Amino acid sequence: MPNRLINETSPYLLQHANNPVEWFPWGDEAFQQARERDVPILLSVGYSSCHWCHVMEEESYENERVAEVLNRDFIAIKVDREERPDLDKIHMDAVVAIRGHGGWPLNVFLTPNLEPFWGGSYFQKEQFLDILGQIRTAWEKEPEKIVQSGSQLSQYLETQNQLLKGVEVLDEMVLKAAYDSLASSFDDEFGGFGWAPKFPPSMRLQLLLRIARRTGEPVALEMAEKTLDHMARGGIYDHLGGGFHRYSTDERWLVPHFEKMLYDNASLAWTYLEAYQVSGKAMYSRVAREILDYVLKEMTHPGGGFYSAQDAGEVGEEGAFYVWHTSELREFLSPQEFALFEKVYGLSEPNNFEDGTHILNLQDEYDWTIKANPLIRSAHHKLLAVRQARPSPLKDDKILTAWNGLMIAAMAKANQVLGEARFLDAARRAAQFLKQNLMSDRGLLRRYRDGEATFDGYLDDYAYLISGLLTLYETDFDLSWIDWARELQAKQDELLWNEQLGAYYFSRAGDPHLIRRSVDFVDGARPNSNAVSALNLFKLFALTFHAPYQEKAKTLLTANGGNLSRQPGAFAQTLIALDYHLDRSKEIAVIGASNNADTQAVLSWLRSSFNPNKTLGAGRPEQSDTLALLARKPMIEGKTTVYVCEDTICNLPTADLKQVQRLVSDIKTYSLAP
Repeated sequence: MPNRLINETSPYLLQHANNPVEWFPWGDEAFQQARERDVPILLSVGYSSCHWCHVMEEESYENERVAEVLNRDFIAIKVDREERPDLDKIHMDAVVAIRGHGGWPLNVFLTPNLEPFWGGSYFQKEQFLDILGQIRTAWEKEPEKIVQSGSQLSQYLETQNQLLKGVEVLDEMVLKAAYDSLASSFDDEFGGFGWAPKFPPSMRLQLLLRIARRTGEPVALEMAEKTLDHMARGGIYDHLGGGFHRYSTDERWLVPHFEKMLYDNASLAWTYLEAYQVSGKAMYSRVAREILDYVLKEMTHPGGGFYSAQDAGEVGEEGAFYVWHTSELREFLSPQEFALFEKVYGLSEPNNFEDGTHILNLQDEYDWTIKANPLIRSAHHKLLAVRQARPSPLKDDKILTAWNGLMIAAMAKANQVLGEARFLDAARRAAQFLKQNLMSDRGLLRRYRDGEATFDGYLDDYAYLISGLLTLYETDFDLSWIDWARELQAKQDELLWNEQLGAYYFSRAGDPHLIRRSVDFVDGARPNSNAVSALNLFKLFALTFHAPYQEKAKTLLTANGGNLSRQPGAFAQTLIALDYHLDRSKEIAVIGASNNADTQAVLSWLRSSFNPNKTLGAGRPEQSDTLALLARKPMIEGKTTVYVCEDTICNLPTADLKQVQRLVSDIKTYSLAP
């Protein structure tokens, strides 16, 4: 018999709609029942592509014995963390405070007043039954102790919400400390930082590229390239279909957790594009192109929005869609194809995955150009066709505003760097989809699926979408993107800004069921949205010369300055914004007809070169009054004219591309030497 989740839209919640557990969605009905029955709440948070969520469902939530205990002694609430990241953040922090670590599925026990008092991640069935029995007994015998524990934990969580402004000057010494921190944890053999499991460190790699640019330190660039090389060669990358899996279970980037997340692939595409700008390595452009082509093929709604994720496969068959038995390869490939394919992807070695199967990984003796070999291309084509006939991983087809903002930026960036129109088309269509379907009188909405848009937008929805719109403007120079970005920024300020903290709350006010409004600057799997906001504001100032944007950006950088200077490695996205602020950041106005050869030559150089601390505007003279960066800037003798400015003060205009290159390349350097 379906439970209350049958009326939900989230693919994750619908996966649990036929469990014997009488699940409630988060809401008043569940809270009232808990109070009336005077029983604790089990809050279970997960997401559709979470492998261990599927395992715990199969072992426990589909088990009649577990369901009987839960239904009798608890109110069970199921939440999709991707729809309600505010709830996920609060209760993940609670579990980390209790146990020192967390993960998904996130299982937290709450009092009827919604205060967490104990929790953990995945539990085996018998362990889970034992935990349920212990909590029931404790609640019956000493409920006041549990209530007191929940109250104390809630108070502690509120203290963890505090930022540390600090008195330290935020200068290049903070960037140097970040470099030292990254270098000390770098894996010299396989790239990345620390030990297994390894998650793609996109923001830290982008920071290293910026440090290398301003210091000339070759090791900073080497660390970034070694990591990018090993990730792209490893099994964490899908060599047939494109795109990255979520993380590697080993230090070699070989055996992944096979789910694919939209946000990972957006951040990685951006990172590979920047690395291509720096190094010119064709491998990096190819990886970025394959990531985005995978998204266009597999993860795009007919209306233009981007889907959220693909899971790893059925419980007990994780990764089966992606791996190969040698016998299959011999069957489907010609002898010549197999002979080369076996060498290129390491199939002559012992199998590297379960049940005698192989995860494809590019061997060290081959560079990326081997993939252009006719035999390898033919093998790829044949195996992709075979793979498509296999049972496909479950696709989470909800469309999240925040994650779409990241992918819009990546698609637009790809058009800038690679010059391929399909990526700009995709970015525009996704932006229009969001505008048509996820805007309301209250502001942005979070999630769209099956014609339903719901949940008020969070800080990452605003910050990531504004970032995407700014990148879109710098790609096609359509002023409507700036108008919308400014509208969203005003709404973000209205709903989420905390004047006392000098930072943005993650969620808006007015939810009586949240024990706190979170505010932080730490990067997770995605870039921190306060830090993204700081960079957005700097760029909005560069385009509009509206001083409050710059003032708010500076305030954001100092809001957590004490923690930033003490633990710089945890705040890579904030340091990217700080690098923009500390450098001789350029506001560049290109005045001329867009189809003019000189205009195209200037824009081509600006887009191909790695100048991350620039903001670019372009337009014809008659359009120039609509944006401050472009205003009152005439052409020289009818030629395409470039104005390179710093903090609203412009150099003399020039129509000479070499002079433009000299002005833009004039950066503020610093040394990493002790």
